[in-house]
Amino acid sequence: PVFWGWYVVFSSFVMLTLIYGARYSFGVFVKPMFAEYNWPMTVISLAASINLLMYASAGVFAGWMLDRVAPKWITTVSVLFTTAGFIAASFVTSPLGLYLSYGVLVGIGSAGSGAVACTASIGKWFVKKRGIAIGIAAMGIGLGTMIMAPLAGYIVKSYGWRVGFLCIGALTCIVGIVMSQIFMGKDHPERYGLQPDGEPLPTRQSNPHPPDGTVGRPSLKPVLADPRFWLLVACNIFAVMTVMMTFVHQVAYAINSGIDKIEAAAAIGVIGIFGSAGKFFFGWLCDRIRDAKYSAALGFLLMAVGMFLLFRTTNVIMLYGFAMFYGFGYGSLAPVTPYLISDRFGRQVLGVTYGLLTLFSTGIGGALGPILGGFIFDKTGSYRPGWIMNTVFLLIISLLILALKPRPKEGSVACCIGGPKIESALEKVHFLH
Repeated sequence: PVFWGWYVVFSSFVMLTLIYGARYSFGVFVKPMFAEYNWPMTVISLAASINLLMYASAGVFAGWMLDRVAPKWITTVSVLFTTAGFIAASFVTSPLGLYLSYGVLVGIGSAGSGAVACTASIGKWFVKKRGIAIGIAAMGIGLGTMIMAPLAGYIVKSYGWRVGFLCIGALTCIVGIVMSQIFMGKDHPERYGLQPDGEPLPTRQSNPHPPDGTVGRPSLKPVLADPRFWLLVACNIFAVMTVMMTFVHQVAYAINSGIDKIEAAAAIGVIGIFGSAGKFFFGWLCDRIRDAKYSAALGFLLMAVGMFLLFRTTNVIMLYGFAMFYGFGYGSLAPVTPYLISDRFGRQVLGVTYGLLTLFSTGIGGALGPILGGFIFDKTGSYRPGWIMNTVFLLIISLLILALKPRPKEGSVACCIGGPKIESALEKVHFLH
């Protein structure tokens, strides 16, 4: 029979296609809302910032829960929140309504059905193939961007932005609940007599709980005291800030540069195509190189090249050139970040640690990106200063991530276990290796 972990990968792929395709389509709705209500770009962009802030805040709780229970009901309830938010967004007539619907409801719902939930679930089922498993699932983010953004652009152009929100909400509800209920009901392989990657448990291992402490009471204290965590936080804050500023404002920037609306929206799809390829490549690369931090550095560098091309964009060819480089580099974020967390701190705290990192990176960087882009446009009448700023930040963090120290020696592994004595920690290391 097929190892159940691959069903988790499939479900996560579909969920990420749906959730991130829907979220990253928000840029398609910005210009029509601006035209209908004449709200300042800063006001509209604030909805995306609130969305990311709620996503980041709720992600900590979602990650904490996922380290303790199977994801089935967490993802189901989250999908219902997301659906309610998109449907409510179709009826908004004021900025407050947009903030509460897309900002609060969709943000909370995305936390429990997006990257934190899916990568934490996959991380419980794989060790040797963790990179490629997360990479395959994360390709759904790119596919969703590729499909949903042009689809939303077509619906908005043909039927209006309100119908666009309604369609996204209905699709999220149907597909999300089916995936959650069928494939997300199991928590970890040891409960079913297997090790990660589908290998059988040794005869002497009779405890159905994972030997690395995935089930129990994992502690965040050692993680918070570790400088490596805060280095990851700093790099991801700036990376996510550039991502969200770009996704929210690149369509409006392209239209202002004289590019057709459909062609401008399709650039998000190009990012999705190359982002999918990047996710697979960087996930594959993490399993094969000495340290995944080199994958992260390469990804940040490619994003910087893409941002510079966006700054230089004057036609659709250059726009798609930006999308290719930026999309492939952006593809590194989804597989590499949880891989580095699991590698440095252990899969027993992957959910809550990834959730906490998301709180900082998305809550600060992601929330700041869209509103900062809107502010720059309102003050200067152009997005170009923002693109140059993003290029500089990405070049800096491509070097900074190389300072991330490797995993501790076996004798110091207890610092990452969160409570067990040294002897117990060494026994677990012996079992894993």
